[in-house]
Amino acid sequence: MAGMGGRMSTVIKAKINKLLDKAEDPGETLEYSYQRQMELLQDVKKGIADVVTSKKRLQLQQQKLEQQVVKLDTQARQALAANREDLARTALERKQFAQTELQSLDGQVQELERQQQGLVDKEQKLRTKIEQFRTKKEVIKAQYSAAEASVKISEAATGVGEEMADVGLAMQRALDKTENMRARADAMDELEASGAFDDNLQLGSGGDDIDRELHQLTEQSVVDDDLARLKAELGAGTPPAGELGAGEKRAEGPS
Repeated sequence: MAGMGGRMSTVIKAKINKLLDKAEDPGETLEYSYQRQMELLQDVKKGIADVVTSKKRLQLQQQKLEQQVVKLDTQARQALAANREDLARTALERKQFAQTELQSLDGQVQELERQQQGLVDKEQKLRTKIEQFRTKKEVIKAQYSAAEASVKISEAATGVGEEMADVGLAMQRALDKTENMRARADAMDELEASGAFDDNLQLGSGGDDIDRELHQLTEQSVVDDDLARLKAELGAGTPPAGELGAGEKRAEGPS
């Protein structure tokens, strides 16, 4: 059963692939692939924009920290000038913390710049690849259209296509019917020439009333002619009426 199931699965997949291959339009497939690549390109551009935005935000924080460092250094100087060493120390501590934050931001900005540059390189390569694909796509579509047109023309010229095959079958059926009708017409002419139809009218009972009356008149005329002929033949050797009567009397004899 497992082997049968595997075979059925293979057959079903093969039929599905055949249907998909028949329904697939290379032009549509290429256009879909091109659109997907354009969407990827847009995603890369969006990624670059996000990285640049993050980098700009960190750079703004850098500027604020740099200004704060300068401000705290000035305040420390002013505190020492006023003999406020405690305030000067506090200002210097805050300056040190700001400088540490500034160094951290510098590293993050550099990392974002590297990411930005990597995405820009990928975007350029992808753009070049998409442009090459677009050119190939148009060439392949043109070649496919030309090949498809050539196949249709060849099928129409040779009668291989489905529509032309249907036309050929219809034409063959028309020729067969025409030949059958011609053969029947020839047979009818031959039967008519041989008098088969006349014999059927004379001997058959399928004729109409007029045919039967004409036939009866013909037969009556033939009978009348035969009767007249017999009368003429017998009239030449018929005895007179008296002799015929005497003979009858002699034949009677004495009673």
